[in-house]
Amino acid sequence: MKLIYKLSFGLHLFVGIGAMAGGLAAITSPLEPLGMPLEPLKNSPFTNYLIPGIILFAVIGLGNVISALTLCYKSKYQGYISGTLGGALVIWIIVQCMMLRAVAFLHILFFIIGVIQGLLAITILFHKRLFPTNIVIKLYKEMKKEV
Repeated sequence: MKLIYKLSFGLHLFVGIGAMAGGLAAITSPLEPLGMPLEPLKNSPFTNYLIPGIILFAVIGLGNVISALTLCYKSKYQGYISGTLGGALVIWIIVQCMMLRAVAFLHILFFIIGVIQGLLAITILFHKRLFPTNIVIKLYKEMKKEV
Protein backbone atom coordinates (compact mmCIF):
# COMPACT_ATOMS: atom_id res chain seq x y z
CA MET A 1 0.00 0.00 0.00
CA LYS A 2 2.93 2.35 0.59
CA LEU A 3 3.68 2.25 -3.14
CA ILE A 4 0.06 3.22 -3.93
CA TYR A 5 0.25 6.23 -1.61
CA LYS A 6 3.67 7.32 -2.89
CA LEU A 7 2.63 7.00 -6.53
CA SER A 8 -0.60 8.87 -5.90
CA PHE A 9 1.26 11.59 -3.98
CA GLY A 10 3.82 11.99 -6.79
CA LEU A 11 1.18 12.18 -9.51
CA HIS A 12 -0.91 14.74 -7.60
CA LEU A 13 2.13 16.89 -6.90
CA PHE A 14 3.32 16.66 -10.53
CA VAL A 15 -0.10 17.58 -11.94
CA GLY A 16 -0.73 20.24 -9.30
CA ILE A 17 2.55 22.10 -9.71
CA GLY A 18 2.35 21.93 -13.51
CA ALA A 19 -1.26 23.14 -13.54
CA MET A 20 -0.48 25.98 -11.16
CA ALA A 21 2.40 27.08 -13.39
CA GLY A 22 0.29 26.87 -16.56
CA GLY A 23 -2.69 28.51 -14.91
CA LEU A 24 -0.56 31.34 -13.53
CA ALA A 25 0.92 31.93 -16.99
CA ALA A 26 -2.60 32.14 -18.46
CA ILE A 27 -3.78 34.48 -15.70
CA THR A 28 -0.82 36.87 -15.94
CA SER A 29 -0.73 36.87 -19.75
CA PRO A 30 -4.20 35.86 -20.98
CA LEU A 31 -3.61 36.96 -24.57
CA GLU A 32 -0.52 34.83 -25.18
CA PRO A 33 0.41 32.57 -22.24
CA LEU A 34 3.75 30.87 -22.79
CA GLY A 35 3.58 31.89 -26.46
CA MET A 36 0.22 30.18 -27.12
CA PRO A 37 -1.76 32.21 -29.68
CA LEU A 38 -5.48 32.98 -29.32
CA GLU A 39 -6.37 31.21 -32.58
CA PRO A 40 -7.01 27.78 -30.97
CA LEU A 41 -9.80 29.39 -28.89
CA LYS A 42 -11.88 30.26 -31.97
CA ASN A 43 -14.18 27.24 -31.38
CA SER A 44 -14.51 27.85 -27.65
CA PRO A 45 -16.63 30.25 -25.60
CA PHE A 46 -13.47 32.09 -24.50
CA THR A 47 -11.86 35.11 -26.13
CA ASN A 48 -8.65 34.74 -24.10
CA TYR A 49 -7.03 32.34 -21.65
CA LEU A 50 -7.99 34.14 -18.41
CA ILE A 51 -10.98 32.00 -17.37
CA PRO A 52 -9.37 28.68 -18.40
CA GLY A 53 -6.23 29.82 -16.55
CA ILE A 54 -8.18 30.52 -13.35
CA ILE A 55 -9.89 27.11 -13.56
CA LEU A 56 -6.59 25.37 -14.32
CA PHE A 57 -4.81 27.11 -11.43
CA ALA A 58 -7.57 26.79 -8.83
CA VAL A 59 -9.23 23.45 -9.57
CA ILE A 60 -6.56 21.30 -11.21
CA GLY A 61 -3.51 23.00 -9.66
CA LEU A 62 -4.49 23.80 -6.07
CA GLY A 63 -6.83 20.82 -5.95
CA ASN A 64 -4.06 18.35 -6.77
CA VAL A 65 -1.61 19.98 -4.35
CA ILE A 66 -4.24 19.78 -1.59
CA SER A 67 -4.89 16.16 -2.55
CA ALA A 68 -1.18 15.43 -2.20
CA LEU A 69 -1.29 16.97 1.29
CA THR A 70 -4.28 14.81 2.28
CA LEU A 71 -2.18 11.80 1.29
CA CYS A 72 0.61 13.00 3.61
CA TYR A 73 -1.77 13.41 6.52
CA LYS A 74 -3.67 10.19 5.77
CA SER A 75 -7.05 11.95 5.67
CA LYS A 76 -10.10 9.72 5.84
CA TYR A 77 -11.36 11.39 2.67
CA GLN A 78 -8.17 11.12 0.61
CA GLY A 79 -9.57 8.38 -1.65
CA TYR A 80 -12.59 10.52 -2.50
CA ILE A 81 -10.52 13.67 -3.03
CA SER A 82 -7.97 11.86 -5.17
CA GLY A 83 -10.65 10.17 -7.27
CA THR A 84 -12.55 13.41 -7.77
CA LEU A 85 -9.43 15.23 -8.95
CA GLY A 86 -8.43 12.36 -11.23
CA GLY A 87 -11.90 12.55 -12.76
CA ALA A 88 -11.66 16.34 -13.00
CA LEU A 89 -8.37 16.01 -14.90
CA VAL A 90 -9.91 13.53 -17.34
CA ILE A 91 -12.90 15.84 -17.93
CA TRP A 92 -10.58 18.87 -18.28
CA ILE A 93 -8.57 17.11 -20.98
CA ILE A 94 -11.64 15.89 -22.88
CA VAL A 95 -13.25 19.35 -22.85
CA GLN A 96 -9.95 20.97 -23.83
CA CYS A 97 -9.52 18.63 -26.80
CA MET A 98 -13.11 19.27 -27.90
CA MET A 99 -12.71 23.04 -27.69
CA LEU A 100 -9.32 23.12 -29.37
CA ARG A 101 -10.37 20.45 -31.88
CA ALA A 102 -6.95 18.90 -31.54
CA VAL A 103 -5.25 16.13 -29.60
CA ALA A 104 -1.57 16.39 -28.70
CA PHE A 105 0.74 13.99 -26.90
CA LEU A 106 0.37 15.92 -23.63
CA HIS A 107 -3.41 15.52 -23.80
CA ILE A 108 -3.03 11.76 -24.02
CA LEU A 109 -0.41 11.73 -21.26
CA PHE A 110 -2.50 13.76 -18.82
CA PHE A 111 -5.65 11.80 -19.69
CA ILE A 112 -3.79 8.61 -18.73
CA ILE A 113 -2.48 10.26 -15.55
CA GLY A 114 -6.06 11.22 -14.60
CA VAL A 115 -7.24 7.64 -15.16
CA ILE A 116 -4.33 6.33 -13.06
CA GLN A 117 -5.20 8.81 -10.29
CA GLY A 118 -8.77 7.49 -10.33
CA LEU A 119 -7.65 3.86 -10.21
CA LEU A 120 -5.26 4.57 -7.34
CA ALA A 121 -8.09 6.31 -5.50
CA ILE A 122 -10.33 3.26 -5.94
CA THR A 123 -7.50 1.10 -4.59
CA ILE A 124 -7.26 3.35 -1.52
CA LEU A 125 -11.04 3.17 -1.00
CA PHE A 126 -10.92 -0.65 -1.23
CA HIS A 127 -8.05 -0.77 1.24
CA LYS A 128 -9.95 1.41 3.73
CA ARG A 129 -13.23 -0.38 2.93
CA LEU A 130 -15.03 2.91 2.39
CA PHE A 131 -18.20 3.56 0.40
CA PRO A 132 -18.88 2.39 -2.31
CA THR A 133 -16.17 -0.27 -2.19
CA ASN A 134 -17.50 -1.67 1.10
CA ILE A 135 -20.74 -2.56 -0.72
CA VAL A 136 -18.81 -4.25 -3.53
CA ILE A 137 -16.80 -6.29 -1.01
CA LYS A 138 -19.97 -7.28 0.87
CA LEU A 139 -21.73 -8.35 -2.36
CA TYR A 140 -18.67 -10.33 -3.42
CA LYS A 141 -18.55 -12.18 -0.10
CA GLU A 142 -22.28 -12.97 -0.27
CA MET A 143 -21.96 -14.26 -3.83
CA LYS A 144 -18.98 -16.36 -2.81
CA LYS A 145 -21.02 -18.00 0.00
CA GLU A 146 -23.81 -18.95 -2.41
CA VAL A 147 -21.47 -20.75 -4.80
